[in-house]
Amino acid sequence: MKKLLLLLPAIWTSLVFANSAAAQPLRDIVRRVDASVVVIRTVEKNVLPAPEAVFVSSPGLGSGVLVSADGKILTAAHVVQAADKIEVEFVDGQVAPAKVIASVPRADVAMIQLDWIPSNALPAKLGDSDKMQVGDDVFIIGAPYGIGHSLSVGHISARRLAKASFGGAIKLELLQTDAAINRGNSGGPMFNMAGEVVGVVSHILSQSGGFEGLGFAVTANVAQKLLVATKGFWSGIDGLLLSEDWIRVFNIPQPAGFLVQRIADNSPAANIGLIGGSYKATIAGADLLVGGDIILAVGGIAITPDSSSALKIFDYLNKLNPGETVTVKVLRAGQITELTARVPAK
Repeated sequence: MKKLLLLLPAIWTSLVFANSAAAQPLRDIVRRVDASVVVIRTVEKNVLPAPEAVFVSSPGLGSGVLVSADGKILTAAHVVQAADKIEVEFVDGQVAPAKVIASVPRADVAMIQLDWIPSNALPAKLGDSDKMQVGDDVFIIGAPYGIGHSLSVGHISARRLAKASFGGAIKLELLQTDAAINRGNSGGPMFNMAGEVVGVVSHILSQSGGFEGLGFAVTANVAQKLLVATKGFWSGIDGLLLSEDWIRVFNIPQPAGFLVQRIADNSPAANIGLIGGSYKATIAGADLLVGGDIILAVGGIAITPDSSSALKIFDYLNKLNPGETVTVKVLRAGQITELTARVPAK
């Protein structure tokens, strides 16, 4: 017993130093990757509830991560999909404008391009998300509620396969985590303990509106295949797939259609002449912007209730070359019409 009492101070000291040593690597990793994380502020059109349509500019907030030396940033599609203006703020306070160059709303990932690259910008490295296992430590850096470069730490709680598929081996996979995620974290990076990006924060499941331990990030491998390995495409449309009972509500002359709710300025959707919603409505508990076009077909590919048409349209748009003509068939004010435009040079 006497020997044990003599050993206790040494044991306590070793435990303290062990804990300090364990904390040190995370602190160093965070300092190393923090310069790649950005706060994304957007402006998009919204409609005020009024007898006549009143359009206003609404601010938006999200996060992102610089992934290339030429100014490409990964983020969530819902952060930038219908944005009229995008500004990116770095950790040192420098702010640069950006534009969307590729977006896949069904996977909730997007790529934006900086107009110019701030000094000291440091790209992060994309890791192999297939190697992440349940129980692995991860950390997230983002701007919850606009508080930039906030750190949260947790684990991979599960790997979830979603229904969305993009052909071949590309299936939407999500990493579930207990690391805290709140409004403003969307689009931010999930890092492994090597400081590699293994996920792009997408959404949470919550009954309170705040974080309750169920957060989800799209895997880095899915983002890489959809946005980095291909040239990508951005439509600038924020909308909703209508099928089943909605067909009768909107008098759509086929099994499904895509309701256009918002359109970003100077986007391909705006250039082809698509019209977004102009009135707010609540139908069957869903808040919608109505009065805009309902897309029936793109490039001769009819909208269907399942994912087959979305996959075909995704492939069709990705393969279009500058100068080629694209045709969109829409239901507008009860009449079917076709819109055409040429694909501009990037």
